[in-house]
Amino acid sequence: MRPRHLDEVVGQRELIGPGAPLRVLAETGVLPSLLLWGPPGCGKTTLAQLLAGDPARARFVALSAVVAGLKDVRAVVEQAAHEARAGRRTVLFLDEIHRFNRSQQDALLPHVERGTVTLIGATTENPSFEVITPLLSRCRVFVLQPLTREDLLLLLRRTLGDGERGLAKQAPAVQEDALLAIAEVAEGDARRALGLLEAAVDLIRGRDGEGHSLDVETVRAAAGQRLLVHDRNRDAHYDVVSAFIKSLRASDPDAALYWGARMLEAGEDPRFLTRRLMIFASEDIGNAEPQALPLALAAAQAVERVGMPEARIPLGQAIAFLACAPKSNACHRAFDAALDTVRRTGSPPVPLHLRNAPTALLRELGHGRDYRSPHATADSFVAAENLPEALRGSRFYEPKEVGAEAVIAQRVADWRRRREADE
Repeated sequence: MRPRHLDEVVGQRELIGPGAPLRVLAETGVLPSLLLWGPPGCGKTTLAQLLAGDPARARFVALSAVVAGLKDVRAVVEQAAHEARAGRRTVLFLDEIHRFNRSQQDALLPHVERGTVTLIGATTENPSFEVITPLLSRCRVFVLQPLTREDLLLLLRRTLGDGERGLAKQAPAVQEDALLAIAEVAEGDARRALGLLEAAVDLIRGRDGEGHSLDVETVRAAAGQRLLVHDRNRDAHYDVVSAFIKSLRASDPDAALYWGARMLEAGEDPRFLTRRLMIFASEDIGNAEPQALPLALAAAQAVERVGMPEARIPLGQAIAFLACAPKSNACHRAFDAALDTVRRTGSPPVPLHLRNAPTALLRELGHGRDYRSPHATADSFVAAENLPEALRGSRFYEPKEVGAEAVIAQRVADWRRRREADE
């Protein structure tokens, strides 16, 4: 069912619609080296073949960086040079280009630079991180999107109605909700959708008796357990983690619980979630809810001691609590500001009254002189300046008027007024 021309391609209208960039390249026949970045099953290989154009004018060679090496690339380049003398260009399609290491990508550079081959690289990973800068600068990058549910439904119906390349000759009656289920499970991946449709049709054909139709139960049986789109250290991982943290920060417990559950269901280590919760408790809640960090620590301990699947219960409690807690990043900002000041100002001397005075000589030199203990006062406060002289009056912690930190804000403001009055 691979499209034979651009008009058969589903999805990616912003790239192949009338007047869109890839449509213009295909129509003019002027094809630069380019990179196609998008998720699995969105049409990267298909677009590469269609962009290569007429086989009589362009030789299309497909390699996978998973199994190919420099020897294969050199063979393509050698043949490309021979074809060029006959007026025929070579389009090298390198699938999973991010699997090539730096030296392998470096080896492509001179041939792309000279135009010996026109490179079309396909990748599911962010090329900014996975493709070396010199090669990236010689290619135009096009971002492909996952197919929509409507795109997948169009593709599935087209397959069921195609008697030459599709399933029209063997497909049973198909219920509409079964197609919807396939489109939902495929999650934007045309290859997955077609594979699931084929598997479901095979299940129907293998059953005894007549009159079976392709229904949701058949789709469920063919699909088995849904595999979620997630990985441990690449874009899908960081996108979902970002959504999780930003939902917590937005005080949206429903969204936070969803993203947390999605990570767990996709196989994420629950200890990773607890680490993120501990960081969040201090970074985004801080003193607005002093119980946030202890609860996050308790959830981490529960994960270690209880284990999954039961540990999901304290995890859910911690996620909901942190999402609903008042938010303040004042402590986080304060310490970063203090670190920035230290880096800028170096090590000004410690005020004498704060210095340690363990010996008579140090006491004679003034260490500890005029120090007053707050515990010796009625309200446990002494209006003395405790910063180095060069930093006198600096302010780092600005408590917010939210949650428990509102009380701290009033207290800190009063102490600062009293210190200023004592100067």
